[in-house]
Amino acid sequence: MTSSSLTERLAGSRRRFLIVLACVSAVGGPAPANSTAPGADIEARNEAIVREAFEGWGAGGNVFKLLAPDVVWTIHGSGPVADTYRGVEDFFQRGSRPLVSRLATPLTPRVHHIWASGDRVIIRFDASATTTSGAPYSNQFVWIFRMEGGSVVEAEAFLDLAAYQQVVDNNEPRGQ
Repeated sequence: MTSSSLTERLAGSRRRFLIVLACVSAVGGPAPANSTAPGADIEARNEAIVREAFEGWGAGGNVFKLLAPDVVWTIHGSGPVADTYRGVEDFFQRGSRPLVSRLATPLTPRVHHIWASGDRVIIRFDASATTTSGAPYSNQFVWIFRMEGGSVVEAEAFLDLAAYQQVVDNNEPRGQ
């Protein structure tokens, strides 16, 4: 083997090594064992806050204590309650009270899963109660929260609005 062919082979190997190194660097390569992804701490914290609130709700507490006073809550779908509510009071009066006032027992949630990504927390759950007429009410929900400082500043709710409306239409509010 001549020195020029050895030099060419080394140069080729060095080029291939640099290309591989550049590719590995471009995709980030393996993360060091002791590093955490940016935002992982906030995701874990937000998930824990929401999980604790739902556990408290299941034990008779109030999940809505998570809401910021100026929360923007959107109920998606079609029907009288589908709307965007601005502020806790607006949401309670127009979005929550029409249903809750027609329940003889509190809604009891059963969480299927909670996911967190960035400042968002997604909760997939069912909830059930007994209406003021004694009929069972159950629904399936997906709520998507945008969190800031441990509070919900935006919420989106997906649920069966026909079941919601059936309770409102066929049950008298408590106290009337």
